Amino acid sequence: MTSLFRALFPHTDTPLVAMAHVPALPGTPLYDAEGGVDALVEHVRRDVDVLVDAGFDAVMFCNENDRPYQLHAGPEAAAVMARVVTECRPTSIPFGVDYLWDPRIALATAVATGASFLREVVTGVWESDMGLWNTDAAETLRERRRLDATEVAVLMNISPEFASPIGSRSFAQIAKSTVVSSLSDAILVSGPMAGAGPDTSVLREVREAVPAEVPVLLNTGARAETIAQMLTIADGCIVGSSLKVDGYTWNPVDADRARRFVDAAHA
Repeated sequence: MTSLFRALFPHTDTPLVAMAHVPALPGTPLYDAEGGVDALVEHVRRDVDVLVDAGFDAVMFCNENDRPYQLHAGPEAAAVMARVVTECRPTSIPFGVDYLWDPRIALATAVATGASFLREVVTGVWESDMGLWNTDAAETLRERRRLDATEVAVLMNISPEFASPIGSRSFAQIAKSTVVSSLSDAILVSGPMAGAGPDTSVLREVREAVPAEVPVLLNTGARAETIAQMLTIADGCIVGSSLKVDGYTWNPVDADRARRFVDAAHA
């Protein structure tokens, strides 16, 4: 059985997904009111063009600069994300969406824009920078069914950044049960924050715990210098910070860094 996510990439076993970080949205502390939504579109469109030219297999849109992040966002978030994604989505490769940290917004945006996948934290209870974080996979997947969006793959992050689990289960145990009970289309393994990778032993344990047909992706900390080694364990990666000018999350995508990353992964 091929997972929804694997089926998107018939020509590669290790897809490379690049982040298209959307600057701060209206109503958030860092929003550029002078530039407005048009400035968001211009910024993201430029980054997407660079990422597609570099040879990535997919792009994922995310509200990365909406710091501090919300667990429950308003309708304006879905509306603006949908506009930005619609105007900037690539036509030659698949694309996905992410909303930090409200899966309802990500799913609504995916349905509105025709995205093929979304990334969210939908399992477990966490202590986090945002306070106590209680997730609900059942609600997310039932909403996907209600919206007739069952073709949208749900990538479940089992070790979210800026958070730690409440409980004693290992990440390998969490991953295994997430596949069985929460019906994940792919498992994502993260480090402690954006740009920081997980312990490779944890990544390996998760890969060994999950059935082979379910992809396990490196979710943070992917770098050109180490991606070849990481792809001997993981089934692909999601990369953002290391593609930016000076490797800084909030900067624009650097075309040279993006090309070097793709070349290193293919090598």
